[in-house]
Amino acid sequence: MNLFFQQARLPSGWARDVLVTVANGQITAVETGAAPGDAERVSGAVIPAMTNLHSHAFQRAMAGLAERGGAGVDDFWAWRAAMYGFLGRLTPDQVEAIAAQLQVELLEQGYAGICEFHYLHNAPDGGHYDDPAEMAWAIRRAAETTGIGLTLTPVLYTASGFGGAPPTDGQKRFIFDVDGFLRLIDTTKAEALSFHSLRAVTPEQMAAVLAAVPDLPIHIHAAEQTGEVEACLAWSGQRPVEWLLNHQDLSSRWALVHATHMTDAEATGLARSGATAVLCPSTEGNLGDGFFNAAPYLAAEGRFGIGTDSHVSTNPAEELRWFEYGRRLQARHRTLGGEEGGNVGAWLWTQAAKAGSGPTGRSVGEIAVGARADFVVLDPDHPTLAGRADDLILDSFVFSGQGAVREVWAGGKRLVQDGRHIARDAVAARYRSALQALTD
Repeated sequence: MNLFFQQARLPSGWARDVLVTVANGQITAVETGAAPGDAERVSGAVIPAMTNLHSHAFQRAMAGLAERGGAGVDDFWAWRAAMYGFLGRLTPDQVEAIAAQLQVELLEQGYAGICEFHYLHNAPDGGHYDDPAEMAWAIRRAAETTGIGLTLTPVLYTASGFGGAPPTDGQKRFIFDVDGFLRLIDTTKAEALSFHSLRAVTPEQMAAVLAAVPDLPIHIHAAEQTGEVEACLAWSGQRPVEWLLNHQDLSSRWALVHATHMTDAEATGLARSGATAVLCPSTEGNLGDGFFNAAPYLAAEGRFGIGTDSHVSTNPAEELRWFEYGRRLQARHRTLGGEEGGNVGAWLWTQAAKAGSGPTGRSVGEIAVGARADFVVLDPDHPTLAGRADDLILDSFVFSGQGAVREVWAGGKRLVQDGRHIARDAVAARYRSALQALTD
């Protein structure tokens, strides 16, 4: 299949008259200054699509359900208790419906891929389903419906606290032992694996999994809350990221989700390791977790991607704005992203998009040979983009371009046209039915 883009953001910058050849969902050739020939013409400004590097799909259905004021401290831990209550009744069919609705929303906003940090494994009573992978199949079926590029990352979750504390009743749907977890990875042909956090697995369990699975990308929550940091210090005498730097061979294979509470030394060490920091600013803001320590991390050329985590937002531009605005609020001055004199929005988008390659284990986030054919087509006639050229298009889109997405292609397939996913209505109807059953 050949596609002809009037203008496209390549790794080297903007180019005109770009002929892209796609085979089996990947880009096999890119030619600039080309003639369209018989290629399908794509009208608009084409940019690489984003990969959502951190998702708990079922939480999309509870967005807004934990926003009640009251006495006492309302923090991550209070939110977590509300989440445990919500998931008690979820069935595989309902999870599939919720995941499909989420994926449609993500695609319409400019994501073409998703890393599903999948820890909702078990039946409501905590026992395994007859097929222990039943919930994972629900996520895969949703992705087949929507067409999003799925990186399934099953999660090992065995404990309620550091040192292997027994799980609580609210965690019973998450629990797998190491042997069962390894079978789950094999059965589902998972594209990556996850440890929930240092508080939810033991070092011995991590070592056993890594010895058995030496090649998949690895995701882990780390240093999301100050309470987690304090508990990790009490357990080990080290902070979470510090412990990982000292006890694991961190590399581009690793994705540390949140990593919010790092010292300057930790941030520099993480950046130099080659691991990816996966930032979820809208969720981190919703939970009151804090701001990522970006200055030393970026000074050491650390890689960052974005995720939507609990899905209070499904918009990649919003995540990037939150990240940039957080940095500006910390520093109390503006325009911190990118090279000196460069375009901040363009830098944010391109850096976050290409950072998806490590956590997914495949080349994504660039319009280049060998990369997955994931594209966002922006509407040049949208009021925010009118009269903009080159990287001013991306600056305007990132900072104020709500509604500017015209098309989204994932794996070489056009899934969003005129701003609407091709299966939007059917997916939404099934989602509403699932939510009605949960509230009855």
